[in-house]
Amino acid sequence: MTEIRFYHLTRSSLEQALPELLEKTLLRGWKAVVMAGSPERVEAITQHLWTYRPESFLPHGNAKDGNAAMHPIWITHIDERLNEAEVLFLTDMAKSELVGSYQRVCEIFDGNDESSIVEARVRWKEYKAAGYEMSYWQQGERGWAEVAI
Repeated sequence: MTEIRFYHLTRSSLEQALPELLEKTLLRGWKAVVMAGSPERVEAITQHLWTYRPESFLPHGNAKDGNAAMHPIWITHIDERLNEAEVLFLTDMAKSELVGSYQRVCEIFDGNDESSIVEARVRWKEYKAAGYEMSYWQQGERGWAEVAI
């Protein structure tokens, strides 16, 4: 069964938090899809992953690069799983109909944006009603902490 994790950003931006989560995903030997809200956001995330930290590299690609199956991280605004990823990262409140085909889905939302909080609550209820295994993670002073809901 797919595990759904909600990541509530309170101390950093998506651009700061996403690379760390992707690094952990790759360390487990998993592939990932990052679904963004628009083609422009796909390009922004793609560019950010090239420059976020000089001493690190996250192998990734998007539709401009092609060959999705060869990329351990595929960045897209389309609901697709072309690289057989185990993990889906939903950003910008993007929504996927393929949730059940992943081992883990990470809903990342901005805790400083009221509309994102409202949408995250709606999705939590939908996933819970569908019977998914769920957890809620919030940024704290020392990184991510699982919060009981």
